[in-house]
Amino acid sequence: MPFWPIIIVGATLLVAYANGANDNFKGVATLYGSATTDYRRALGWATITTFAGSLTAFFVATQLVSMFQGQGLVPAALSQSQPFLATVILGAALTVLLATKIGIPISTTHSLTGALLGSGAVAVGGQLGFQTLSAGFFLPLLVSPVIAVALAMLCYPLFSSAIAYAGLTNENCICVGSDLVPTFVTPDGIFFTETTPGLRVIVDNPVACARQLTGTVFGIDGQRLLDIGHFLSAGSVSFARGLNDTPKLVALGLAISALNMAWSVVLVALAMALGGVMHSRKIAETVGKRITPMDSDQGFVANLVTSFLVIVASKWGLPVSTTHVSCGALFGIGMANGQARWLMIRTISLAWLLTLPTAALLSGASYLVLQRLI
Repeated sequence: MPFWPIIIVGATLLVAYANGANDNFKGVATLYGSATTDYRRALGWATITTFAGSLTAFFVATQLVSMFQGQGLVPAALSQSQPFLATVILGAALTVLLATKIGIPISTTHSLTGALLGSGAVAVGGQLGFQTLSAGFFLPLLVSPVIAVALAMLCYPLFSSAIAYAGLTNENCICVGSDLVPTFVTPDGIFFTETTPGLRVIVDNPVACARQLTGTVFGIDGQRLLDIGHFLSAGSVSFARGLNDTPKLVALGLAISALNMAWSVVLVALAMALGGVMHSRKIAETVGKRITPMDSDQGFVANLVTSFLVIVASKWGLPVSTTHVSCGALFGIGMANGQARWLMIRTISLAWLLTLPTAALLSGASYLVLQRLI
């Protein structure tokens, strides 16, 4: 049927769009959550750096393409089957779109894995490559968030000690018009503020009232230096996400040779960018503000942990989830600062557990329906 390649390419771009909607903002969520910048600037930075990572994937992350064409998981003939690929794409797309609609950050990697499993189980039953499934897919997905939690909990106290050693201190503030008025806190928790008699105190926007570092490093304002580092670290997470996710989505279209590698990468990158621009708000609120309150230094550490793990995984062809890693790093920060919001963490964790079976069921059901239609 000549229409199958068109359907599969279109469905692949739908998955890429859903991926952008659910994933693009996660890299810069700490910028928004810590009030380092506002939503629109954070989203713009995420879009630019994710697109750059997607294009770079053409050169350095091609090993992930073969993994997400089902090689070793299903028989070779099935991995080239157009109905099989269509149902894998459909199952993953529906799962990610559903999660995005309710504002829960889930893994497109996890959804694709579940969709491969569901359609593969219906198509070939016991002929699935369970060893490939456990070692090549499940193990990286399960271990990566645990490593992210541990690294974040370890690195944040070390970074805090480095800040103190550099002579920088944190100051809270209140806003009086457009000026910041320092609020000092004693070790006993008593607040002292500077006030002006008869002057009305108003709260400015969250970015202006974010907690600030005072002091300099090599003559450079400490807060400005941290903000630059925070932006760069957020950009590196978004870059790493584009680098790791794009080959997985490109693999679906390449399996039927509908497009060459270069065109596949460009189209997927554009669809991801569009999805992020159009539908990131709910995910931004969840990841940026509902997992844990954070300051810019905590967000900076979470981003370093996430980008390090995802870039290493991309280089070695390991299908880790940027969602699992970035949220795991934020879980670790919440544990380290004692402000983890456990209800939201439990909700996200439950969604992760349900992602794979949901995608498998949707994909398997789609395969059965297509078999009957054909």
